[in-house]
Amino acid sequence: MTGWTWEYEGYEPTDERLRESLCTLGNGYFATRGALPECTADDIHYPGTYVAGCYNRLTSDVAGRQVENEDMVNVPNWLPLRFRLRGGPWLTPDTAPLVEHRMGLLLASGMLERRTRYDLGAGRVLAVHQQRIVHMADPHLAALRTEFTAEGFSGELEVEASLDGGVTNAGVPRYRDLDGHHLIHVQAGTATPETVWLRCRTRTSDVRIGMAARLTSDGLVTVRNKNRRTTQHTVLALADGRARTVDKVIALYTSRDPAISDPLHAAVDRVGRAPGFDDLLTSHCTVWDQLWRRAALEVAGESGRILRLHLFHVLQTLSPHTADLDVGVPARGLHGEAYRGHVFWDELFVLPFLNLHFPEVSRALLRYRHRRLEKACTSARAVGRRGALFPWQSGSDGREETQQLHLNPRSGRWLPDHSHLQYHVGSAIAYNVWQYCEASGDMEFRHTKGAEMMLQIARFWADAAEYDDGLGRYRITGVVGPDEYHDAYPGASVPGLDDNAYTNVTAAWVLMRALELIDALPEPRRRELAERTGLDVTELELWHEVSRTLYVPFHSGVISQFDGYGELAELPWNEYRRRYGDIRRLDRILEAEGDTVNRYQASKQADVLMLGYLFAPAELRGLFDRLGVPLDDETWHRTVDYYLHRTSHGSTLSGLVHGWVLARARRAEAWTFCQEALQGDIADVQGGTTGEGIHLGAMAGTLDLVQRGLTGLETRDGALWLDPVPLPELSAYGFGLRYQGHWGVRLHLEHGHLDISVPFSDAPPIDLRLPDRTVVLKPGESTRLKLPD
Repeated sequence: MTGWTWEYEGYEPTDERLRESLCTLGNGYFATRGALPECTADDIHYPGTYVAGCYNRLTSDVAGRQVENEDMVNVPNWLPLRFRLRGGPWLTPDTAPLVEHRMGLLLASGMLERRTRYDLGAGRVLAVHQQRIVHMADPHLAALRTEFTAEGFSGELEVEASLDGGVTNAGVPRYRDLDGHHLIHVQAGTATPETVWLRCRTRTSDVRIGMAARLTSDGLVTVRNKNRRTTQHTVLALADGRARTVDKVIALYTSRDPAISDPLHAAVDRVGRAPGFDDLLTSHCTVWDQLWRRAALEVAGESGRILRLHLFHVLQTLSPHTADLDVGVPARGLHGEAYRGHVFWDELFVLPFLNLHFPEVSRALLRYRHRRLEKACTSARAVGRRGALFPWQSGSDGREETQQLHLNPRSGRWLPDHSHLQYHVGSAIAYNVWQYCEASGDMEFRHTKGAEMMLQIARFWADAAEYDDGLGRYRITGVVGPDEYHDAYPGASVPGLDDNAYTNVTAAWVLMRALELIDALPEPRRRELAERTGLDVTELELWHEVSRTLYVPFHSGVISQFDGYGELAELPWNEYRRRYGDIRRLDRILEAEGDTVNRYQASKQADVLMLGYLFAPAELRGLFDRLGVPLDDETWHRTVDYYLHRTSHGSTLSGLVHGWVLARARRAEAWTFCQEALQGDIADVQGGTTGEGIHLGAMAGTLDLVQRGLTGLETRDGALWLDPVPLPELSAYGFGLRYQGHWGVRLHLEHGHLDISVPFSDAPPIDLRLPDRTVVLKPGESTRLKLPD
């Protein structure tokens, strides 16, 4: 299928880590990087497998300090399958010449296909064809089929297939000074000659892991259990031109899974009952076909192909299986060990897409946050505040997982990390609660768990705000904004900044929405909530006051990133570009020079402009009006221009946000940033980071750029609001969505027209609001609307 294959030709050792990340296969429960099965972990290859929500905590000696970190665990490697001519050396692309090598990610079927032809000399070639799946129908299964074909010779081929429990977390070079030995009590055994097993547990979190593998071969299978691994051996009699096949099917369980008594028993039992590779592939493809229909996205050309890859990786990380798990949104997917598998605010860029396709997944991801609400309230009390303070980095139990130190690879120095002061993560959670409920119509969640989170996040902001008599306004001090480059004032002895505009405006929004939500609650539920939380009229009056009087600093006629930003020095941008070329990580460059980015008007990513990403123009103006700070188009465009020239785009989210905002503010320049967002991972624009795991927020954000950004689609007040903005480079596109009980609503924009169809059902009509008209569509109806020029 044209545009449905992501293919690499030739073998490039320097590109292997990138290819392994982008060729990862997963099903929402676990994922395995696209490493070659005959290759072991080294400086070129890294065959990691990760189970969603499986973490372990270890303490390391770093720069003379004891530092504790929690990591998503690299569980035993199920991939190993190596081969050689009888008595010869084991064959790998690093040790034997290749005639041909191709890797293809087949997006439609969720399969990784590999074709390699090894040159054995004297006119002899061994052709290897492999097909790999991580099963989307049964989240505990994966399978590998390998076909060997002798070309120009006959002989015996030795094949060894293993389960390897001797793995560590070593996929990120800058973490290698940290302890990565998470697995203990590794044991291997044999159920039958065709079926072997391996079990272990994590060192401190005590998660038990069971894995079993079934090997099907034409030859006799023997087993050897040794040194934290179990190995099955078989010999294939190769005849010139005839393919011989070895199938490996595995099952993976952990003690976190429901409805099992023992992970090992469950794995052995499941792999024993699993059908053969062909039947597994059939059921796997059926589910993938269903997923593609539910998340339909139609964009032509190369942009459409990249968007389809992004959608593929979002669905592999957060599939319908996620709805049954206690997991959050891992910022780097299940594709590698960067950020230690932690959950950040990236769900802010992910859930808006999922809300309109897989609302049950969004609900589960929000429940992950709700289960950790009590921990967030404890964290707030620890800093002397009421309400809920959610962690900037979350893992297993909701405590703050942000590292105390981070390494600057450019200088080699370990530096204090103050990013835990990014309290705005709470606003992101509240925003997602609101957006999910508006899109899904889930009143039960809104009135219960959603209301509880919104209330406690609002309570934190109201308590964190302090009244300034001189300004006659409330201020929020000592925080870090999304920018991350600035974590303190120049020369300050303590970290934190005052009145970050993004933080203050979103805090005002949270307070406003929490008040609306409480007013709309059924009286019995409002009473229950007040009794449980101690909420009273006096506190609500404070929320009203703070939501209208939070301080938003300005300088030179633009919104200030934070109070005092305009007093910082201007950076000689051209000089730094001339000296360093790529200055995305300007913070590292300046620190290595003995300087600090805190002294300059320079941002890593859009900070103030994030407001234009979250809120439609009318809503943003309304927020500023509520704060008594009028925001006209001229001021906003001036603000956009100001920060456009002072941002280094050190985050993959920066190009996405700029493209989103510029599509309405400066359309001619928008596509450059949209392309930056599309290319972020496939071109590894951050310089080596994609090999450590994809950037899930940026990938989902590009999908949402088409779905909501360019269409102006909003779900509010019981209606679908649309205000499309045409981009010449993306003049035709379409997608499906699920909205408040309607499955498969279709929208298509092309040549100034918007086509909408609503499938037949017993759901109520959909109220469509455009800038110049209102349209009501009943189930089974469709319409074509001409858009304003």
